[in-house]
Parts: sequence; C-alpha cells; structure tokens
Amino acid sequence: MMPAAFAGLEGQLWLWMVAMIRPGAAFFAAPVFGMAAVPVQLRLVVALAIGMAGLATTPFALPADGVASVAGVAMVFGEVLAGVAMGFAVQIGFSAALLAGETIGNAMGLGFAAMMDPHSGAPSTALGQLLSVLATFMFLSIGGHLILARIVVDSYRALPVGGAWPAAESLRGLALFGGDVFAAGLAIALPVAFALILVQIVMGLLARSAPAMNLFSVGLPATLLAGIILLAIAAPAIGEGIVAAIERGLDEARAIAAGG
Repeated sequence: MMPAAFAGLEGQLWLWMVAMIRPGAAFFAAPVFGMAAVPVQLRLVVALAIGMAGLATTPFALPADGVASVAGVAMVFGEVLAGVAMGFAVQIGFSAALLAGETIGNAMGLGFAAMMDPHSGAPSTALGQLLSVLATFMFLSIGGHLILARIVVDSYRALPVGGAWPAAESLRGLALFGGDVFAAGLAIALPVAFALILVQIVMGLLARSAPAMNLFSVGLPATLLAGIILLAIAAPAIGEGIVAAIERGLDEARAIAAGG
C-alpha cells in the first residue's frame, strides 16, 4: 500500500511529463536548443520550467482513463505536433543563413570544403558553417531564445492541453513558409554571389582571349580573394538579412501559437 505522504506523487509526475512535451518538442526542432551539444538534462529542466508556467495559465486535468488511453495518446500527439510546428517554423527561418552560405561557398569555389554542421549533424560547406554560427549569434542577440519560450507559454491559451491541434491554415502557412526559405537564402547571398558570378565571367573572357593561361591556377585564387573582400563589404547587409529571416520564423511560430 502506498504511504499517505506519496498519495499524490503519481499524479504530479504525470503532470510534469505532460508539461514537458510541448516545450521539449519545440526545443527539439528549434535552432540552438536542438544542437547535439546541448545536454538532454538541460533541455528537460528548461522544458519542465516553461511547461509548468504554461499550464498555470489554463485549467488542466489528466484524462479520466490516464495518459495510456485513447484520449491520452491523442493529447500527447497534439502536444508534440504543436511543439514541433512552432520549433520548426523558427528552424526554417534559421536555415536561410545556411542556404546563403552554401550558395556563396559554391560561387567562391569552396563547395569541396565541407565540415560537420553542429545543428543538423550533416556535412555543409565551411562558409555555410560561418553564416550558421553568425545566425546563432544573431538569434541570441535579439533574444530569440526568450521570444520562443514566451511563444510556447502563450500557446497554452489558444491551444490548451487536450485541444492543441494547430489549425489547418496554420499548417498550410508553415508549408508555404518553408518555400520562402529559398528566397530568403538567395536574397542574403545575392550581393556577394552576383558579384562573384561577374568575376567568373571576367575570368572566362580572359581564358578566351589568352588560351595559354592556366585558368584554374589564376581563377580560383582571384575568386577566393574577391569573395573574402565582398564578404567583408557585405557583412552588414548579410547580418540584416539573417535577422530578418529569423524574425519571420518567430512570427510564423507566433501565428501557429495563436491557433489562427
């Protein structure tokens, strides 16, 4: 027989588990929080703290048959779907920086210089890594991690536990926003990539006018030097473009949290 002092312990543990689902799913899909370098224990503690703050804003009761029931499984699935949708929206805006780095790196001839991406674990170009690290700093500098936590807490008002099913229009907007990441990435890379294309056109004209010139030994260093100079010149514009893409991702997550 369970001691009287522990009578409500099981219900409290189930409550904590439910509180961690939505923030945990959001952090799993979101940038920075979802990095492999972030300890799982830290994610669980932060998810519990945010989830308890969210549950305090709305009345909540566990299903009568417990979590291991049809109603409980539907509740858990809805929580996971809402959390992943909000985190993934921020991740889409964050990915514009990586796409811009890939575009610029290929134009500079650095497509072969690949390394492991700490966010996704997949290989990406060195320049993509540079802009991804820059996006991380930008995300933290504008308080994106705090904004995401606030969005998750606010989502409990429009999407209470047990009814956390994002509207079809919200999911449709998320899918359309996924297509916008390509436009955002190309817009960030446009100042540097377009100038590098002009440099390559000049190298092609020189190769046609002087066939004896070794284009590889001359064109690659010239393209690399031009790319480094152009990156230094266009750094403010690239930073503004990355911040704009991240803010659009946060706005999309906010729209999903509003249930509209």
